[in-house]
Amino acid sequence: MPSRAHGRLAEQIRPYRFTPDFARHATGSVLASCGATEVICAAMILEEVPRWMKVQNVTGGWITAEYSMLPYSTLDRKPRDISKGRLDGRSVEIQRLIGRAMRAAVDLEKLGPRTLTIDCDVLRADGGTRTTAITGAYVAVARAIDSLMGMGKLKQSPLKAQIAAVSVGVVAGDVLVDLDYVEDKDASVDMNVVMTSQGQFVELQASGEESTFSPEQLSAMMAGAQGGLRELFDLQSEAIKF
Repeated sequence: MPSRAHGRLAEQIRPYRFTPDFARHATGSVLASCGATEVICAAMILEEVPRWMKVQNVTGGWITAEYSMLPYSTLDRKPRDISKGRLDGRSVEIQRLIGRAMRAAVDLEKLGPRTLTIDCDVLRADGGTRTTAITGAYVAVARAIDSLMGMGKLKQSPLKAQIAAVSVGVVAGDVLVDLDYVEDKDASVDMNVVMTSQGQFVELQASGEESTFSPEQLSAMMAGAQGGLRELFDLQSEAIKF
């Protein structure tokens, strides 16, 4: 087995920590720390829906997300998207993934005619920024929902599923859970798994990096991901009750 940071076993996730209410002006927020990766996830409520919903007579509410990596989140400065005049393609892909995942977690009809926007800003990147953002976003959304209920704006919680995400891959022939940057860049297979606490899939992203993978390896990756996710669901529940 290759040596892993923090002395982890192949099936172990990195040390995870949630710091609730990190962004004080947000309706719900958390600093999600996964090893050396840190992502601020903040949910805010707008008491109206997007124009396209009004035009198409779509009822209920809407959830959307924005994702960015701050310039100092990586070893080499990452220019802000605004300096390039357009969103980075990777950022667009990830924020759409976060939005889809959170819409799977919430009953939009029960949310009512309001928009919930989740901002995920990467403070420090060491692999797994999208999975950490999704896992933290759920905590931020759940705390925002609790806040709305506390204010009397919601009579019942629209939350219908607990959502978390974890990466898994094949490195030097071994299946590893929750890859850090060094492992991710050397992985021959990389997969991100987004699931509910009931074991339902929200999204799978799997690809071989100039390589292929067998059904047996896929099965081992899924088993490893599910084990890591069970631990994340417990950690999320603790952070939501904080």
